[in-house]
Amino acid sequence: MSDSIIQKIDAAPARPLLPDRLVSGYEAFLGGRFAREQDRFHHLAEKGQNPRILLIGCCDSRVSPEVIFDAGPGEIFVARNVANLVPPYSPNDDLHGTSAALEYAVLGLRVEHIVILGHARCGGVRAYAEADFDPYQKPLSAGDFIGKWISLIAPAAAKIGPAAEPLDEYSERLALASIIQGLANLRTFPAIATLEKRGLLTLHGAYFGILEGKLLALDEAAGKFLPVSQDAHAAALSEPRF
Repeated sequence: MSDSIIQKIDAAPARPLLPDRLVSGYEAFLGGRFAREQDRFHHLAEKGQNPRILLIGCCDSRVSPEVIFDAGPGEIFVARNVANLVPPYSPNDDLHGTSAALEYAVLGLRVEHIVILGHARCGGVRAYAEADFDPYQKPLSAGDFIGKWISLIAPAAAKIGPAAEPLDEYSERLALASIIQGLANLRTFPAIATLEKRGLLTLHGAYFGILEGKLLALDEAAGKFLPVSQDAHAAALSEPRF
C-alpha cells in the first residue's frame, strides 16, 4: 500500500473508524494466522492468486465457505449473493456482479471447479417459498432488489411443483432444487459449457446443514444429494461439547 494514502492520526477520530469487533478480530489475526503465515501472504502479494475452485455461496453470515472448508488465503475464489443464485447467461447493459465473478474466475483465473453451495434455513429461499406458499402473503415487490433477485428461484419452484408439505420442509426442498437450477444456469454460459465438455472444468452442487454441520453433495447422474465424509461427521458429533 502506498505511503501517500496512509496518514498518521494525531488525535482520536470523532467516531470509531471500524466496529470494535473488527478491530479486535484484526488484532487476533495479526497475532495468530498472519504471524504464522507471513510467507504465504508475501507469496500471494508478489505472485498473485491461483485458486483452483470458484465457490458461489450465500451472503448468510452463518455459512462462511472459508470456515466450512478450512481454507487458507488464496485457496478458494468466493462469490456470495443472496440465496447463492446463478443467473442465466444474459449479456446486456445491466450490472451483473455474479456473472462478472464467474467470467473472471473461469476466463481469468482458469479455475478447474465451480461449486454452488446452498444451505439449510436460507432466508432468501424461504422468502420466495412464503410468497409462493400462501396466496394471501404479501409478495415481495418485483421492483425491489431482493424480490427481483430471488425471482431466479422461479424455474426451480416450477420444476418441483406446488408444496405438498409444511413450509419448512418445502423451503429445504426448494433450496436443493435451486442448486440444481443454478448448475443448469451455469451451463448457459458459453465458455463454461465449452470448458466442461472438454474436461477442463467440473461443476458441483453442495448443501450445508447449519445446525448439525452436515455437508451434502449432488450426484447429478443419480439426481440425489449424498452425505460427504460421514465418518468424520459422526466423529465430530460424538466429541463432547464444552
